[in-house]
Amino acid sequence: MSFSNVNSSAKEHYDVIVAGGGTAGIAAAVSAARNGARTLLVERNRCLGGASTLRNVVTYCGLYTLSEQPLNVVGGVGAEVVETLRNRGALTGPHRHRGVFAVFDPETVKHVLDEIAANAKVDVHYGAVVIDAKRDETRIRSITVAHSGGMVEVTGTAFVDCTGDGDLLAFGNVKHRYGNPDGVNLATLGTRFGGIALDTLVTADDIIAAVEKYDGATNGQITKDRSVIARLPISGDLVCYLASAQYDPRDLVSHSEAEREGRRQAWRYLDILRTIDGCEQAYLVSTGPEFGTREARHLESVGQITWSHIQNRQSFSDCIALGAWGAEWHDRHTYESSFDYPPDKGAYEIPLSCLTSQDTQNLWVAGRLSDGDRLAGAAIRVMGTAFALGQAAGTAAAIKADERMPDGKTVRAQLRRDGAYLDRTQLRQAI
Repeated sequence: MSFSNVNSSAKEHYDVIVAGGGTAGIAAAVSAARNGARTLLVERNRCLGGASTLRNVVTYCGLYTLSEQPLNVVGGVGAEVVETLRNRGALTGPHRHRGVFAVFDPETVKHVLDEIAANAKVDVHYGAVVIDAKRDETRIRSITVAHSGGMVEVTGTAFVDCTGDGDLLAFGNVKHRYGNPDGVNLATLGTRFGGIALDTLVTADDIIAAVEKYDGATNGQITKDRSVIARLPISGDLVCYLASAQYDPRDLVSHSEAEREGRRQAWRYLDILRTIDGCEQAYLVSTGPEFGTREARHLESVGQITWSHIQNRQSFSDCIALGAWGAEWHDRHTYESSFDYPPDKGAYEIPLSCLTSQDTQNLWVAGRLSDGDRLAGAAIRVMGTAFALGQAAGTAAAIKADERMPDGKTVRAQLRRDGAYLDRTQLRQAI
């Protein structure tokens, strides 16, 4: 396929087109391809993985229940990725800090995702940015992507938006909103530090005490004092999530300033880290390289999932995934964070309806574009859950491309055949 001329009459056609190759996008594309759809995955960066490889977000949250004895809640493509990483010594956990999560090596993630996509025969186009979409009254018909070689229009039968910021929703005039009426989650820049011996234990309390001392001496030049502390497999580097900023990712100016401010903060946090015993020789390995936007656009879906649904253990006839993470909220005004646990710190059901567009019958979403209210959206946006939601969206798109109606019953049946976990009573203990 040649990226040469957007006016070319020889348009390439795919059964399923997935925009965005992060955690949700890779699961969507692989599941669509494995279900017989000729699938294109369009990724604006030069590697897959999204936040896991480009934002220093090195924790898979949502893989496990938060109970004393954690249970696995993500099967299918997500479980395959986790098992492959663990077999290569590139994943550890479950670990616990408010929630329960796994920690992984991002370079190995890049390699593993390349392999899984290639084995599924997904066509992956790197460095390809969605810049336009054409639709009729009820369907998206094509997207236009820009590449260093030019622009090209690609037609599709079904589409999945996994861009995180909702680029396809916006360009395709799909009904959506920005954040929620009662708030938008704060963004944070992941920072990675080396030079700290493996036998040096750095805790969240150590960071809080060091920040308090530093902030008092400088009259407040930093944003947060609380973060999960992750030590990477293989390198042993320390990753934390402290440098934060509020911005609108749709606004070029505010987003650009946030990126600059996040990097300035990272160097301040390095100074703070060096005051902790055993961290005197710490150095900054990397920031991001992208800011970690937690929330942007949401699909206006057929049926939103709410925190009340989760609190009340709502069962859905179209349940296509299990969630387990809590409502992790980072306030844009106070920069404080909170974490509301699901009932009994157990699993909850997520319906296909919250991934399904109200007004565009051949489009689904996954990841943080999923339609949740403020707290439910904050719970289901995490990467472990994104694996499951992406697989569901890709399965629905493949069924649609096969000229069948992707209702909840049909999608659920296929997901079960493909190893997804949909039943809370059949979960197994995490190891």
